[in-house]
Amino acid sequence: MSTLVLKSVEDYLRLTEKPNCEYRDGKVASKARPTKLHALIQFALLMRLQRQGVQPYPELTLRLSPTKYLVPDVSVADDFEGPYPTEPVLLCCEILSPEDRLGAMLGKCEEYHAWAVPHCWVIDPVKRSAWEYHSSGEPTRVSNLLQAGTLSVSLDELFASLPPQA
Repeated sequence: MSTLVLKSVEDYLRLTEKPNCEYRDGKVASKARPTKLHALIQFALLMRLQRQGVQPYPELTLRLSPTKYLVPDVSVADDFEGPYPTEPVLLCCEILSPEDRLGAMLGKCEEYHAWAVPHCWVIDPVKRSAWEYHSSGEPTRVSNLLQAGTLSVSLDELFASLPPQA
C-alpha cells in the first residue's frame, strides 16, 4: 500500500529513496516494491525492446505536467533533453507486483493516455498474463503478442525468462 506525503515539486525532485515514488499535485506516493519475477520480466522486456532498435528505459521519471510525475516500470522514448521526458513517450509498461491491482494500473494507463502516450502494456508475471491499452480503445487481454505500433513482444518468450510455475 502506498504512503502519501505532501511535498513541493522541488522537494519531490530531490528525493533519492527507492523504490521510486510518484508525484501527483503535492502528494508523493511510493511504488510497490519489485519482486524477483518483476525484475526478471522488466529485464527481459528491456532486452526485447532494445533489440527492435528503440531506447527502452527502466524506472524513468516522466513529467506529465508541472504537478504530475509518474514512473512506469519500462518506457520507450525518443531522445529527450534534460533528466526526464516532458513530452509524451511511445510506450509505457507497468509490471504488477503482488500489492498492485490491475484496475489501478489501468487507471495509471489512462493518465498516460491523457498525456498523449499512445500505447500502454500491463504485465502480470505471477498470472503470466498481459493487457494492451491503447489510447484509441479499451484494455484488451493479450494471449500471445503485445504490440505498440511497430514494436511487438511475444508473451511466450517474455514468460520463458521466469522460473517454472509451481
